[in-house]
Amino acid sequence: MTGKVDEALGYEQARDELIEVVRRLEAGGTTLEESLALWERGEELAKVCRGWLEGARARLDAALATEEGSGEDTGDDGRP
Repeated sequence: MTGKVDEALGYEQARDELIEVVRRLEAGGTTLEESLALWERGEELAKVCRGWLEGARARLDAALATEEGSGEDTGDDGRP
């Protein structure tokens, strides 16, 4: 479960930190405990990113549904 600090992270912040976690894991040289802690942090960050992306998808779907529900007819070039 993510903490309140994680929930306050923006998508870009969480993504950038996740990239750093992966880089450190791939580089090796960490103890088992450090590797496990990094892995757990990576899982938390991935969950934050997934939440942002799912929220963005929901907003896009809602906007598209509203647009489709407005009954506007569009031509082949996508303009009304």
